[in-house]
Amino acid sequence: MKKWITLLEQLYCRFIDDEVTALGAQLTYYLILSMFPFLIFVLTLISLTPITREQVLENLIALMPESSHEMVIDIVVETVKDSSNALLSAGMLGTIWTASSGVMALFRGINKAYDAEENRPFWKVRLFAIWYMLVFAFLLFLTLVLLVFGEIIVEKVAEWIPLPVTFQQVWPVVRLTIPFVMMIVVFAVLYKQAPNYKVNWIQALPGALFSTCLWIGTSLVFSYYVENFANYSGTYGSIGGIIVLLIWLYISSIVVILGGEVNAALQFMQEGKKKPDCKRFGFQLPLFGKKR
Repeated sequence: MKKWITLLEQLYCRFIDDEVTALGAQLTYYLILSMFPFLIFVLTLISLTPITREQVLENLIALMPESSHEMVIDIVVETVKDSSNALLSAGMLGTIWTASSGVMALFRGINKAYDAEENRPFWKVRLFAIWYMLVFAFLLFLTLVLLVFGEIIVEKVAEWIPLPVTFQQVWPVVRLTIPFVMMIVVFAVLYKQAPNYKVNWIQALPGALFSTCLWIGTSLVFSYYVENFANYSGTYGSIGGIIVLLIWLYISSIVVILGGEVNAALQFMQEGKKKPDCKRFGFQLPLFGKKR
């Protein structure tokens, strides 16, 4: 019980001293800049498969508030449709570079959680950001294939290999669980590799689980609130969908940063390191010093 209280105290101090809300606002800006290039990049890859763009987008933005669905789909589909394949191919490097900037913003936020200075070479950090974005796109692709063609895949496999009845009963649940597992993997890789601090896979896992569950939960709650209580369209008119998207990205940014803070707090406790006092409120953590 004492460890849980200490962890909560450290998270509170970290939330204040590391200015998580301000970092979330900065990250939201970079996510806005990188989100549409990333979606265009994914759709360009998907165009080489039988999956339709509409199927992809509907699955990608499933947790996004419905008020923003139509706006995001229209922007991305029109951009891809009006651009020639040659133009998309020529601009792919620029798209990857822009999308990876959002990943680098994540690195800065997670480094602050560990009180770590970024002294790695710029090219090394940028290459990892691009690699991470490509891995993220690949995992998304696998997830989408299983979501869209999961039943067809099982039917084809069953033609060659007899599958037990229990497998066919469990498969729908497994197919829906895959995106959840993929998200944990994506967050774990981020929390393991992003900070300029030694973190192993076991130490990266708690924050990945925390961020995945909290992001899904907050997205569902916010979507329910927007659709049933808030009236952003009535307040902001035609830009209501944009406002909702910005707020959702802001909430998502804070959740991702908090996952890094959870990992850092647990690792500091394990290593016996002290987090600086809560300067802004003028008191020390009980575990590390007497209250003033």
